[in-house]
Amino acid sequence: MVKREVDIVVISDVHLGTYGCQAKELLRYLKSIRPKILILNGDIIDIWQFSKSYWPEAHTKVLRRILKFIAEGIPVYYLTGNHDEMLRKFADFDLGSFKLLNKVLLNIDGKKAWIFHGDIFDVTMQHSKWLAKLGAVGYDTLILINSFVNWCLKLMGRPKMSFSARVKAKFKDAVSFINHFEQTAADLAVDKGYDYVICGHIHHAEIKTIQGNDDRIGSVVYLNSGDWVESLTALEYNNGNWSIYKYQTDDFKAETEDEDKTDLEDLDAKMNVLDLLERFKQESH
Repeated sequence: MVKREVDIVVISDVHLGTYGCQAKELLRYLKSIRPKILILNGDIIDIWQFSKSYWPEAHTKVLRRILKFIAEGIPVYYLTGNHDEMLRKFADFDLGSFKLLNKVLLNIDGKKAWIFHGDIFDVTMQHSKWLAKLGAVGYDTLILINSFVNWCLKLMGRPKMSFSARVKAKFKDAVSFINHFEQTAADLAVDKGYDYVICGHIHHAEIKTIQGNDDRIGSVVYLNSGDWVESLTALEYNNGNWSIYKYQTDDFKAETEDEDKTDLEDLDAKMNVLDLLERFKQESH
């Protein structure tokens, strides 16, 4: 398969280790591209909800593919989010082309890009973490039920539906939260004189220019990479332009599930991923 050359790819909110994670789709996407830089903008592994009883092979294959990029010398930035916040104690870890950070400032064709997950703007995360964790479990359950309903709809020849999208559209508070999140990120970026502010966290892919509030003079391009639970989106930067990539099943119908015949294939023998994640989860309590 001919891989698509992309200057920068940003993905976030994959939530490996949960039922809602669309790992097979993400794997197809990662196999189809050759990025010059890959940015994993938080909540890639969901250590909050991790359980040894659920870790499909497809989730391990996503990690293998990321390791393959690193082995090829492609710079990979792993920026921590709230669901993988246990990794924050290892922030500033640097090993060859792999960097583990809480945030990063990149110079992209002469413009400054401020990149971080975005959970610092979430009041629930700051003051009621237990409520946020409960909400995460509820969201995962909603996705499970939604998957079953969509399976039934497919059998009946009817289009899929998204429960969470309907909930967000129905409740004004959800829309208000997204707008407030975007404006807060933009205001801080304008204050700092950045050209781009790139976040994840809210599972809402977006690219738009936002003016600073109040006495803040200037504007910033706000970008959000969405998620790989429902929207299946990524940010791509190529030839001086940003765009939102949206996964489409039809784009991969001609492809077959090929296995990676590399030394990374025996990842489980080199590093027991499940035991490692279990340890992180225990240490967080």
